[in-house]
Amino acid sequence: MHPAPSIILFTTLSGLGFGMLAFLGLDTTPPTGWVAFTFFLIAFGLAVGGLAASTFHLGHPQRALKAFTQWRSSWLSREAWLAVLALVMMGLYAIGLVFLETRWILFGSLGAILSVATVFATSMIYTQMRTVPRWNHWSPPVLFLGYALSGGALFTGHVSLAIGLLIVVAILQVVAWVDQDRRETASDTTIATATGLGGIGAVRAFEAPHTGSNYLTKEMVFHVGRKHARTLKIIAVGLACAVPVLLLLLPFYHLLAAIAVLAHIAGVLVQRWLFFAEARHVVGLYYGR
Repeated sequence: MHPAPSIILFTTLSGLGFGMLAFLGLDTTPPTGWVAFTFFLIAFGLAVGGLAASTFHLGHPQRALKAFTQWRSSWLSREAWLAVLALVMMGLYAIGLVFLETRWILFGSLGAILSVATVFATSMIYTQMRTVPRWNHWSPPVLFLGYALSGGALFTGHVSLAIGLLIVVAILQVVAWVDQDRRETASDTTIATATGLGGIGAVRAFEAPHTGSNYLTKEMVFHVGRKHARTLKIIAVGLACAVPVLLLLLPFYHLLAAIAVLAHIAGVLVQRWLFFAEARHVVGLYYGR
């Protein structure tokens, strides 16, 4: 799949934002006043900024509101509703902490649950796609939630929890990559099964369906070299997990904390690029790619 920058930014920033909101909503001793204002400004900025970035991938952004109409069957529509409800609940919770220095537990708890549910819904948009073997896998929901929660713990200063979550996410990420490679290698999807003509005889493409590129080849066919992917995987886990953990184990300095946060964001961006770049849609078989 083509790793579109808008979708990479969307999944990265919104995940971190909603993960941060989840921790703010469940914190039993949350910040108040201007400190709370700063934390919520960052969290809402990430969440809303990520959601806004997703609209740049739409062919007709002016029709974005139609995404809310198919909540019965579409994970994208469910994600839209959950995101709005989460932002509303956390907005009310933020008002209490910032202006009244009061913790409205109901709003915080509901907002945290809805924030986690939003990230899960985002992951299910990709997990439900049987035509992409690497996505139709246990790992997208687990890793989307893992990165969101570990990032949320890191951004809200829950150091011990962040260290533990980052280590767990790093292990799960490596296991997921290995299992996805195995699944893709073992997949029996071929041009014969993709076209449904395997029962007739050996199937091969006589010639390319198109002499040039089209929407499908631009959006759903992308190749990344094995060595290139291996290097990027090391960079992704190193920046997203290893560097923040090492920095958090050192005596606290604001500069080190800032570097840990920036390294984590950079690592998740690389991981999301790989998430899309390595995914192979079966439509590529039809085009012989």
